Amino acid sequence: MTDHRSNRHERQRWVVKLGSALLSDSETGLNQSLISALAKACIALRDRGIDIVLVSSGAIAQGMARLGWAERPHELYQLQAAAAVGQMGLVQAYQQAFEGFAVETAQVLLTGADLSDRTRYLNARSALRSMLALGIVPVVNENDTVATEEIQFGDNDTLGALVSNLVEAEYLVILTDQGGLYEADPRKVADAPLVKTAVAGDPALEAYAGPSGVLGRGGMLTKLQAATKAARSGASTIICSGYELENLAGIVDGNFPGTLIRAGAGRVAARKQWLAGSMRAKGVLLLDDGAVGVLTTSGKSLLPVGVIQVEGVFERGDLVDCAARDGRAVVARGLVNYSSSDATQIAGQPSSQIEKILGYVDEPELIHRDNMVVL
Repeated sequence: MTDHRSNRHERQRWVVKLGSALLSDSETGLNQSLISALAKACIALRDRGIDIVLVSSGAIAQGMARLGWAERPHELYQLQAAAAVGQMGLVQAYQQAFEGFAVETAQVLLTGADLSDRTRYLNARSALRSMLALGIVPVVNENDTVATEEIQFGDNDTLGALVSNLVEAEYLVILTDQGGLYEADPRKVADAPLVKTAVAGDPALEAYAGPSGVLGRGGMLTKLQAATKAARSGASTIICSGYELENLAGIVDGNFPGTLIRAGAGRVAARKQWLAGSMRAKGVLLLDDGAVGVLTTSGKSLLPVGVIQVEGVFERGDLVDCAARDGRAVVARGLVNYSSSDATQIAGQPSSQIEKILGYVDEPELIHRDNMVVL
């Protein structure tokens, strides 16, 4: 590993999602050559300052192949068994593909509950941030072995969008067996026009969506819905062919393959809207003058040393307001890394003392700048 761990603030994050239609192979269960080509493409992007999080389907399809099942089962327990068996092969395939480049991969299994609970949301976010900082490529999948609703109703397009929100990705790249979004099904209409650009949430796009495939749970409609979800944190979505992975490098230069679905608002505007308007603050952190100045002029994280008083009752991951010492002027708000009881104990103290005071340390910041918006 070389310089991909330096200048982290200057690097972009992309989430790349692969579906079952791409990954499945009738004989081996997994398209290992495609995974190898994807690893090569990801390394090329990393060399250009792009950190990659993979969201990969394929566990159930791989499990079916290993178990000798020709058709996807309907019973929940059989789906869970297939997912458990298949996940072993899926992770092994990614590990083998990336170890040729001396790059470590990590398995990350999530459910919807992990991203809807704010404490677990922050835990998942911190874990992914740490992996990227260490030069690791996370491979994310739904935890189908223990999940129920996810198998029945979920899809990894949605998971890709939620992970894009989680890591504040610039792009969600959805790789599919089609060249992008077409105005008609290209398998039935040979000259169907490709939709080159669109805006996330445009209801007119849904008229172009078709049904899902045999192995996959999603379809073009779920990809459009994922683009709308990804846009909430300002991520644009690219739907393109997974068989032309060499085209991914062109995105860096503004040459977009397939269909580009732009977020309606920029990343900063989208995140500000989410933090400033979608949740009610559970508490207030009163700041000294120095901390107010740092937040409003330098865009830095809030450290415990700048807090003079903690008001309200809140838990890790809750939204809190940051106010000047008189409490009247709210200067920022964000997702807090410590509960109100812990925050009270470390208020006014340097970060180096957190572990001594609390007996543990989650983060050196009370609120990380990526989880904060200055008002």
